[in-house]
This record gives sequence, structure tokens and C-alpha cells, in this order.
Amino acid sequence: MPDMRAFTYRGNPAHVIFGQGSLSRLGEAIAMVGGTRALLLSTPQQARQAAKACAGASAIVAHYDGATMHTPTDVTALALEVVQANGADCLVAFGGGSTIGLAKALALRTDLPQVAIPTTYAGSEMTPVLGQTENGVKTTLSSSKVLPELVLYDVDLTLGLPAAMSGTSGINAIAHAVEGLYARDTNPIMQMMAGAGIKALAGALPKIAANPGDGEARSDALYGAWLCGAVLGAVGMALHHKLCHALGGSFNLPHAETHAIVLPHAWAYNAPAVPQAAAALKTALGTEDPARALFELGRAVGAPSGLKALGMPEAGIDKAADIAVANPYWNPRAIERGAIRELIARAWSGLPPETAGA
Repeated sequence: MPDMRAFTYRGNPAHVIFGQGSLSRLGEAIAMVGGTRALLLSTPQQARQAAKACAGASAIVAHYDGATMHTPTDVTALALEVVQANGADCLVAFGGGSTIGLAKALALRTDLPQVAIPTTYAGSEMTPVLGQTENGVKTTLSSSKVLPELVLYDVDLTLGLPAAMSGTSGINAIAHAVEGLYARDTNPIMQMMAGAGIKALAGALPKIAANPGDGEARSDALYGAWLCGAVLGAVGMALHHKLCHALGGSFNLPHAETHAIVLPHAWAYNAPAVPQAAAALKTALGTEDPARALFELGRAVGAPSGLKALGMPEAGIDKAADIAVANPYWNPRAIERGAIRELIARAWSGLPPETAGA
């Protein structure tokens, strides 16, 4: 852990419009980033919702609805053709991490400004991080070119998010902040934001699972996701994200569900090496056993408990362990293949994390 009496803080530029009904300002938002011919982006599943929700913005000239998880480079190439064919000078990303990832990939190649409209709690809209997949291998990069210029957070858009998706998306956001607590370049500002984001989401997600129409809980969750995404965008990543990128890219596993499953195990692995972060997480979650609490939060929101349920083959455990130890991210605890394999095996089986010292 860094010395909190001596640290470096650098915040990412952010223009955020937050609240119920903020989507009504989409036309204004496009103009704010200099757009006059905007390309709307979505997944096929959200194509109708995106078109209807954004119909009032006259600057939108075309709609590409081929976004998909893990941002395959061949999909980006197809979307780039649509950008060029329509003379688009702005990107509007409507949806979760898959759509926002596609907008980032296009911005990296074109320098076009982005307006992000998140409908999940993924937090990608607040980060300069892009993960792309090519030939089954997912790689990440960080660049100011991919950070959206403006984010519209409209709580109303999350009211229709299914309870199960809300839960996994929210735990995915919590994972960003958990790693932010002990990142190599963490600082008191990020730790304060991480704690607040974790607390807001952990309190809101079970309420949403019980009543998906709870507007107050939805607002708390979206606020928490914003904070957690900002943490991910400002500090580095460690073991948890390395594992999830390896698993998602290699076995085509769904992003949020993978993060929700892996988080308790990755935290339990690192917790003994980060006592200050452990104290902060205990406070945010209101428990002496954060690893178990994170695991039980997954059960409370109906998230799958094991990677096996997502379709990962048992033979993939060793492959994932090999990837995790090859060119590993910085991590506060040494990456030991045997322990990592056991971590992945428990996550695959759906067993609770080993919580000794966690």
C-alpha cells in the first residue's frame, strides 16, 4: 500500500449529467461535444429501446446495433464502415459495457467525441480503458482518446434493467472499486470514492432484487456505479481484472457475471497483503468478512455462483491459470500458480472463497 501522507492524484476530465429524465438533454449533449451528425450505437438486444429513447435527438443520422461483448475487432471494423458511410462526427453509445466499449474502440481509431448513455452499472463510461478481443485473446489499453466526453446518467433508463442483470452489473462495478482500494497508484481521494461507491451499491442491489422498480435504490445504484467507474478510470488494475479478462476473452464468458463470480475469490487471495484496504472494505460492507459478504451478495441478487454455470469447461481451469501467471498485472500479493489455480477451481465450482485472513 502507498504512503497516504505522500501520493499523486490525477483525475480524469468528466462532464456528467445525472438525474431522472436527463435523456431529454441528449440533443444538447451532442451539441456540447461538437457533434452535428451522430451515430447511435447499441447491441441488437437494445436496438429498439435505443432507437425509441433517442428518437428526439435530430442530430442522430444512423444507428449501428451490432455491439457485442468483449469488443471484437471485426465488429469494430464493421461499425467503422457505418461511421464513414454516414459522415458521422459524433458517437452516441446507448447501453452497457459492450456498447460503450464499441464507442471507445471507434473513438480510438477516429478521434470522434462520445456521448455515453449507460443503462447498466458497468462503469465503463468513466474510464479511459478499452478491452478488445482478437482471435480469442482479450487485451486492454488505456488512452485519453477513449474516455467519453460526456455521460448522461438517467435513472429512468435503469428501471427496466432486469433484476438479475442489475445484480451482476452492480457487483461488476463494486469490483472496480475493490481493486481501487489497494491499487499500486491508489490515493485517499480514490479510496474515499471507492468506499462510498461500494457502500451505495451493496446497500441498493438487494433492494433492487426484491423490488426492481424501487426508484430510490436505482438512483443509489447508479450513483455508486458512477463512483466505482471513476475509481477504475483513475487507478490501476490487479489480479481480479487480469483473471476476468483471461476468462472472458478465452472462453467467451459474459462480462458482468464473470466479475461477480470471481470478485470474492480474488479479494480473499489479496486481502492478507492489504490490511488498510481490508479495513476500508469492512467499513464499506459493514462486516468483518468481506470475502464471504461479497459471495453472499451474489446469492442475494441471484448471480450465478460458479463459472461452470456460465459454460466454462473444467479443462479451462489450467488454461486460465497459465494465462493469469503469464505477463501478470501488478498485484499486492505474489502471483503463485498453484494458489491461482485453486482460486479459479473454487470459482468454477461455485464454492465460497477461502476466507482465512480475508
